[in-house]
Amino acid sequence: MKFFAILAAAILVSSASAKEFFIYFGTFTNAMSQGIYVARLDADTGKISEPELAAETYSPCWIAVAPDQKHMYAANSVKTFNGEAAGEISAFALDANSGHLNFLNAKSSGSAGPCCTSTDADGRFLFAANYAGGSVKSFRVNADGSIGADASVVLHHGSGPNTNRQASAHPHFICVDPSNKFALACDLGTDKVVIYKFGPDGALVEHATASVPPGAGARHLAFSRDGKTAYVVNEMGCSISRFKWDAERGELKLQDTVSALPPDVTVQPGYTAAEIMVSPDGRFLYTTIRGHDSVSVFEIGKHGALKFVQNVSSGGNVPRGLGLDPTGRWLFTGHQKSNNAVEFAVDEKTGEISPTGRELKIGSPVDVKFVEIR
Repeated sequence: MKFFAILAAAILVSSASAKEFFIYFGTFTNAMSQGIYVARLDADTGKISEPELAAETYSPCWIAVAPDQKHMYAANSVKTFNGEAAGEISAFALDANSGHLNFLNAKSSGSAGPCCTSTDADGRFLFAANYAGGSVKSFRVNADGSIGADASVVLHHGSGPNTNRQASAHPHFICVDPSNKFALACDLGTDKVVIYKFGPDGALVEHATASVPPGAGARHLAFSRDGKTAYVVNEMGCSISRFKWDAERGELKLQDTVSALPPDVTVQPGYTAAEIMVSPDGRFLYTTIRGHDSVSVFEIGKHGALKFVQNVSSGGNVPRGLGLDPTGRWLFTGHQKSNNAVEFAVDEKTGEISPTGRELKIGSPVDVKFVEIR
């Protein structure tokens, strides 16, 4: 539980002293967007500055902040790398004064369509999930934060019952577990979470798998703050699968699956769940649903069980991105189609959210991350 002790301490320090944060937005580049954008958040008041271009880079649909808070990595989802049918992962150094990002280097993601990148807890290794190419990849990270040598590339195999979306494997997300011994990859195409061991060299070795309901489409994953529960948001099923996580054995055991939609709403064509996040205090869970264009709030109870609390409009069209600031007081949604990011105030007692009336105009914002301003 060392990971969570450090996390809790960091949250307490941020809540008590650091009240200003950079907010970074990853985008699909279009006529209104050229890459990663940054704004400033005053966590006391919720006031946000106008966004600025932090780094020009092609369709950084997912961004990851390194543990040292000094480096950032982006999954460039569409761009080919050196003419190959592969996207790229790019590395940046963060300017602590301006929040702007200085390009370090880029490496091939291993196959087409990277949609997620993340580091291990020590920042020594970098991981990527390639949705279109059906693979996951790991890299070593150099001392200066740049992307180093390839460690491994693993191709997923299989399919699911949804012939339109699951004709082949589609890894959509990868992250390490709280023990920093395993990497978990959600595969939308096979309805599985693939659990990998990784060692001193960063190479991924398949260890075990777990399944969500057939056709649900495992998309993203979030751990409870005590590290005993993993929540998987299922894209096509618009649902959340709760797993018991055995950190010693590296195994997931399915407990239940609940709808991400309000109790009186059923899944309709065009509804797809997108992002999932646990609040910094570990008491609430949030998820976005595209098509329904909303955010659902759940209370986390005994053994990680979820109780529906609220569902509200996300404030835009296709809320793919979701972010909670480190104090847990402000939630942001990023909308792929309406080109805006919307701020909500979070009720610390109930977890309920309400729009503040503040929003940012950004071209196709699809990911939201925070960095403390020191």
